[in-house]
Amino acid sequence: MYTITKEVYFCYGHRLMNHPGKCRNLHGHSVKASISIEREQLNDQAMVCDFSDIKDCVEAYIDLQLDHNFLLHKDDPIIPMLIANKERFLALDEHPTAEVLSKMIYQHLKQAGFKVAQVVLWETASAYACYRES
Repeated sequence: MYTITKEVYFCYGHRLMNHPGKCRNLHGHSVKASISIEREQLNDQAMVCDFSDIKDCVEAYIDLQLDHNFLLHKDDPIIPMLIANKERFLALDEHPTAEVLSKMIYQHLKQAGFKVAQVVLWETASAYACYRES
């Protein structure tokens, strides 16, 4: 099995309403997503795929959905204020954790036809979440 990994970087704001600690407050992250694609056989260019193909697909999605956006649970009471002030946000069915974001990126790439091995989202320099299918 061959595997390649492409890293992309973006920023977002969020809060975890059900968190008992400081993460329940509005705050932001500058994150790194490490995207691993796998393939049994190399293509006719002797590659798993071109790194730029991963970048183009995932960066378009991240720019539209995640980068410089407030990611909030759909029941967050701050949403009406954001709407009233024409602020950008994305309401999610789940709490906007690193685990959930890594799964969102994974699913987007899979739907685009990539054989994704895993997506690792580094929320800080020392903490990350990973999503992969078993």
